[in-house]
Amino acid sequence: MSATSVAWRIGVGPDEVSAVFDASPVPDAPVFVCGHGAGGNLADRGVVRTTEVLREHSIGTVRFNFVYREKKSSRPDQMPKLTACISAVVERVRAELNPKKLIIGGRSMGGRAASMLASEGFACDGLLLLAYPLHPPGRPQQLRSAHLPAIRVPTLCINGTRDDFCTPSLMEEVLTTVQPSFRMHWIEGADHSFHVLKSSGRTDAEVMQEIGAVAGDWVASLRATP
Repeated sequence: MSATSVAWRIGVGPDEVSAVFDASPVPDAPVFVCGHGAGGNLADRGVVRTTEVLREHSIGTVRFNFVYREKKSSRPDQMPKLTACISAVVERVRAELNPKKLIIGGRSMGGRAASMLASEGFACDGLLLLAYPLHPPGRPQQLRSAHLPAIRVPTLCINGTRDDFCTPSLMEEVLTTVQPSFRMHWIEGADHSFHVLKSSGRTDAEVMQEIGAVAGDWVASLRATP
């Protein structure tokens, strides 16, 4: 763990989870509370790389394990337990850091859980969704979008055009139902892990740099909580 990272233990009901605060080099920087995907954890490559590129754009990150992953289970918790975990992490972030701008979200399932909270009016300054899982692979009829129109906070959703969890044409239909503050950014040729084929002429590192730049500009445009 680097000198800019701080490890925490956070209570979630009767359980505890691990979390890491990766500080931005800029004082009073925005903080992104980042949930991992269903098969991931706070130290997986995707989460860590997201933390690194956001730090390059003056955004601090708090990455954490959901309860099931802390217990080394591969079976994700039910949604109420996922959202309770995010709430507990945010409470700790506010107590420890009191950031001027607080963004919730995450990769895939972590972002979906955060979006459920946001749709219920959870207090935050923005919602950042990375590889939002609009539907299970091969089952486009099972859309996970009913709550998205209720989200009022500024939202940035970043998905790849080859993501088998998010058919672009279906997402474009969903976008006609959401609030004007919901912004969609497509990564051409990227899959659910933001991987691109060599034939695309781009590298995965370049894709992550694009994600960092787009997210950085969006976070900079957000109004801080009074």
